[in-house]
Amino acid sequence: MPELTAPIPATGDSVIAMASRVLLAEDDRATREALTRALELEGYKVRAVSDGSGVFDAIAEEPADLLVLDLMMPHVGGLTVAQRLRARNDRTPILIVTARTEVSDRVAGLDAGADDYLPKPFALDELLARVRALLRRASYDEPDQVLRVADLRLDEAARRAWRGEREMELTKTEFDLLQFLMRNAGIVLSHTTIYERIWNYDFGPESKALSVYIGYLRRKTEAGGEARLLHTVRGVGYTLRVP
Repeated sequence: MPELTAPIPATGDSVIAMASRVLLAEDDRATREALTRALELEGYKVRAVSDGSGVFDAIAEEPADLLVLDLMMPHVGGLTVAQRLRARNDRTPILIVTARTEVSDRVAGLDAGADDYLPKPFALDELLARVRALLRRASYDEPDQVLRVADLRLDEAARRAWRGEREMELTKTEFDLLQFLMRNAGIVLSHTTIYERIWNYDFGPESKALSVYIGYLRRKTEAGGEARLLHTVRGVGYTLRVP
């Protein structure tokens, strides 16, 4: 485990920490106790459980502001926890930590609904920074508007999207990607920018994950024969614009 002494966060982060409840799910006792102590030293209210099934019991008793989940746990793993929470529309930020570092594992975790992914071994400072970033994002990223580009409409609060009068069924990642593109309509977004914003990780130039999801969105937004709104800018990235 990394050293448990950590830098004092900035004033804004201190306020967030004082008001934030972190639920930690980690089956290794030494790691669980060390992370609990480190987070408490930062000012967070921490509840720790040893497996995924304990997450649901803990949330039923008191909702959390952030979940830190180990991917590989007995009975119910972190991947299953994330999937079940998102299936019931629980939007609590999720940070997955795991010793599994394959790209496919990261993609699976993020597609399951995790907001960030940190491979073990990790530096304590990095984990704390990611916790602060997720909590900051949750504190100001309150969806309260309907985005419109041409006949494409997206309700951020309800997490629903339409092309004309036709509602589209979108996965979490598809919705987040379309939302990001619509918020930046007319702007060419690089592959790196999109990966960092949607997946919180740049999988590199060889990754096909982004192009696959762009393909999914094109099929859904053009299913009724509508004009293409998602455009490729070769060698750069993608943009959403009216033709």
